[in-house]
Amino acid sequence: AVAPLGQVSELAEQLEERLFHRYGFHNGLIQERLQALGEVLERVEGVQAELRRICCAVEAAYQDLCP
Repeated sequence: AVAPLGQVSELAEQLEERLFHRYGFHNGLIQERLQALGEVLERVEGVQAELRRICCAVEAAYQDLCP
């Protein structure tokens, strides 16, 4: 039996709506993860800068101790 065209159209609309909601939900999750990743990368950059300062200080101390 062939489904009436109106029924097919209605099912297609329902499917489209479900996909849209699902896409929107996953898109929101992806945005949250990307934002969290950006925050982590900012902290990593801060730690790297701090380590560079420490290394420079240690290097300067060695140069003072061992001219």
